Amino acid sequence: MLLLVACIPTPDSNVQYPDEPEIVYSERPDIVPPLRNNADLRRIMLDTQNGARREMGSPPLVWDDALAADAKAYARKLARNGKFEHDRQEGVSVRQGENLWTGTKNAFSYAEMSGAWIDEKRYFKRGPFPNSSTSGQWSDVGHYTQIIWSTTTRMGCAIASNRQNDYLVCRYSPAGNIYGRNPLAGS
Repeated sequence: MLLLVACIPTPDSNVQYPDEPEIVYSERPDIVPPLRNNADLRRIMLDTQNGARREMGSPPLVWDDALAADAKAYARKLARNGKFEHDRQEGVSVRQGENLWTGTKNAFSYAEMSGAWIDEKRYFKRGPFPNSSTSGQWSDVGHYTQIIWSTTTRMGCAIASNRQNDYLVCRYSPAGNIYGRNPLAGS
């Protein structure tokens, strides 16, 4: 039997978080879920997204623990209720940018998760948001434009899982995707 590392169970046994490792046994040794921990999440999210920013001439993002805490709270909410929708951020004085990802639990690496957003570059065209997609649909590039938004300086991410899916949330500040503004100039 193969010994693997994954997320720890919480008081809500249907939701798991990657704070500490849990021993998980797989009946299929050919399927090895990716190792999960906060240090890797932070490193991989910064590396992949700053790589995309560097390609477009945007300055690098820095990690923000407060944004990561907000992302964690929302990822847990998504995992608990099984819904996949953006946070309305009601009652907050300063809105945060947000990228969401969901997929089969333990089937994707952090790099694949972030890479799904970065792959939207194939539809990106220079121009003011939301006219920044070759498909004519801003939703085809919205994750990517938030990542490369030149005036965004900080990010924080977290992941939570239920029995079926992983939910990744990344928060950004200052928020991007502002109508009428250029993602690469911020104005």
